[in-house]
Amino acid sequence: MEDSESAAPTGEKLQKVLARLGLGSRRTLEQWIKEGRISINGQVAHLGARVEARDSISVDGRPVKREELEQDIRRVLIYNKPEGEVCTRKDPEGRPTVFDRLPRPKAGRWINIGRLDINTSGLLLFTTDGELANRMMHPSFEMDREYAVRVRGEVTDEMIETLKEGVMLEDGKANFTDIQRAPGGEGFNRWFHCVVMEGRNREVRRLWESQGVVVSRLKRVRFGPVFLTSEIKQGRWRELTQAELNILSAEVGLEAVQLPEVSVKDKARQERQERKVSRPVHRARGTRRPEDEREVKRNTLERGRKGKEGNARPQPAERKNRADRGERKGEFSANQRYTIEPQRRLRPESEADVTPSRRPKTRR
Repeated sequence: MEDSESAAPTGEKLQKVLARLGLGSRRTLEQWIKEGRISINGQVAHLGARVEARDSISVDGRPVKREELEQDIRRVLIYNKPEGEVCTRKDPEGRPTVFDRLPRPKAGRWINIGRLDINTSGLLLFTTDGELANRMMHPSFEMDREYAVRVRGEVTDEMIETLKEGVMLEDGKANFTDIQRAPGGEGFNRWFHCVVMEGRNREVRRLWESQGVVVSRLKRVRFGPVFLTSEIKQGRWRELTQAELNILSAEVGLEAVQLPEVSVKDKARQERQERKVSRPVHRARGTRRPEDEREVKRNTLERGRKGKEGNARPQPAERKNRADRGERKGEFSANQRYTIEPQRRLRPESEADVTPSRRPKTRR
């Protein structure tokens, strides 16, 4: 009599193995499998395929070295994205990408955790661990996103309540879990902080536009427990410390992984890369400055012409004192933080022995 029970599957899921290597998130790799870009032992792979250590894997015809698969490297970068950069590795239109300024990882490659559109600036996370990227983006782990938004138009309390209760968009109902008014702005240009639980395409802009107002500036300031702080200037990045990485891993139910040791040679190479990408950030071609910003620029140029005609301009010391008192009116100051409860942050290394304030979430 034949055994009616099928044998238990052996090996590990293909997309999980490749995600751990850093070739992409599991969602991205599943799409590659559907497109026939991945093969196992010379045969085109299918969704649900499993691999063992003896199997050979190829991506786009290029073999993946098996010894690389044994490495478990988890690094995370915080990047302050400027407007004008796109979240792709190569842009057919030749626009600058968020990957242009990142350091080259010694193993694996950088995976962006979520995206920001070309006209949105602020916090963008990168990792070499595909499983971490997948969990950070998966709704079951409830990684909320906080944005600083400058809105042009009158915003009433009724509109805020409507946005918190939910609005039907083209791709389904969406809402902000919290909205707070923030200082700054003048006239009908006002700053708000709002929180969403998903990363749907242009969700924040579409929600505000559903109420008949226009988003004139949008900046992401937090992703889950990670805040964008003022010391990271636009176009620059910072790598998470071991203590920060441990807390972030615990947030998504992953075991801590030791950061690889950095040799003197690698550190020198990294410093060269940092100097190379530290050029000033300029707005890319094809992105149009909002009307209110163009007005500010025209006024600035006009003041400059008046100064040349004999009007006294403030001396450097006076200009510096003005800058110390805060950024120009109508601008959101990155040095100010309007945290929406519950407060979430990555703790400094000195607090590494303190238990994280939130219990790690597990997949339901």
